[in-house]
Amino acid sequence: MDKFIIEGGVPLTGEVNISGSKNAALPILCSSILADNTCTYTNIPVLRDISTITEVLATLGMVIECPDNGCIVIDPRKLGSYEAPYDLVKSMRASILVLGPLLAKYKKAKVSLPGGCAIGVRPIDMHLKALTKMGADINLSHGYVMAFTEGLKGTRIVFDTPTVGGTENIMMAASLAEGTTVIEGAAKEPEVVDLAHALMAMGAQIDGAGQSTITIDGTTSLSGLEYSIIPDRIEVGTFLIACGITRGDLVLKGARADHVVAVIEKLLEMGIAITHRDDGSLQVNGKQEFRPIHVDTVPYPGFPTDMQAQIMALACVTPGTSSITENIFENRFMHVPELVRLGGRLEEKGHTVIVQGVDQFQGASVMATDLRASASLVLAALNARGMTEIRRIYHLDRGYENLDEKLVSLGARVQRVRGGL
Repeated sequence: MDKFIIEGGVPLTGEVNISGSKNAALPILCSSILADNTCTYTNIPVLRDISTITEVLATLGMVIECPDNGCIVIDPRKLGSYEAPYDLVKSMRASILVLGPLLAKYKKAKVSLPGGCAIGVRPIDMHLKALTKMGADINLSHGYVMAFTEGLKGTRIVFDTPTVGGTENIMMAASLAEGTTVIEGAAKEPEVVDLAHALMAMGAQIDGAGQSTITIDGTTSLSGLEYSIIPDRIEVGTFLIACGITRGDLVLKGARADHVVAVIEKLLEMGIAITHRDDGSLQVNGKQEFRPIHVDTVPYPGFPTDMQAQIMALACVTPGTSSITENIFENRFMHVPELVRLGGRLEEKGHTVIVQGVDQFQGASVMATDLRASASLVLAALNARGMTEIRRIYHLDRGYENLDEKLVSLGARVQRVRGGL
């Protein structure tokens, strides 16, 4: 397995281009199952998770081409299998997003129960209950979801807790269902909105995406399309913090500031200077004195759980006492012991971590445990005095496109060592 060797203490300077959103691309690629002809997608990040979902689609019989970096062309017309196998689905939770489209278009699906980052229980029961209410016959057998239907029908779906994947799966299924589906308690994330825009470009009738109630009027067929994926808001937030934690000065090209309002507000509160440029990019300066912060993760548009580990790293080198409370996942503090190894002063108290600021991290050997925890360790290493070795960076390769190359272009001293333990 690859690892990073990082020599910290270098302020990041220059411009960085923000990649397309992995979490938007995954469901949008799955939605190509619904199309009657070729779909072309651009601004797709080159990531392990993207490779996995295209392998899943290819296993179904779909023809996948990648004419250029960032472009994927999918022809769904040769789809002849309805099984997403364990060997692929085990590594990525988003693979469950083929379930709704397969049921809607082909009336049957066999999908392995999904895997992904070990950050807590993320059951798919809300997906399954909603599809059952729409007319699917679903059974769990030998680790697979076995689903059949004589035809999905529109209905009223109520999610007691907003679920991004559940909202996406039902929105796709409802696009080819008979009648009208109303999703109440829908997730509001930009990735949900991007999927809705892609589906509407295919001919779907969707109203209310980005709000708590989404209405979908089913249609009989959907066409192919050409579509560009939104930029990755979590990469934006990560580079904002990278600038602050290294006392740097960066321009983030292609960022969507309206997708990271809660993150920007917290960073401004801490003392990082962020300004909007006329070309739509963000100018970030981290040379000011920082102030402690109190953060609670909540569903969008609140502060995202996917930025919790990164802002914790910044809080570690902020004078005073900060507190960070995780309200989304019950096992998302696995980075805390690794930040302590790097010299952070942190104490877990239930769902909250109390952070006492130190002057600077100290280089050490650490191990990444999940995608966003990996990012927090990279951020800490960029700040640290001396050398830091980060193992198991395959997590990073799932969610950040060429992160090491981007950091090096900004002046960071980052080396990828191939085949590290």
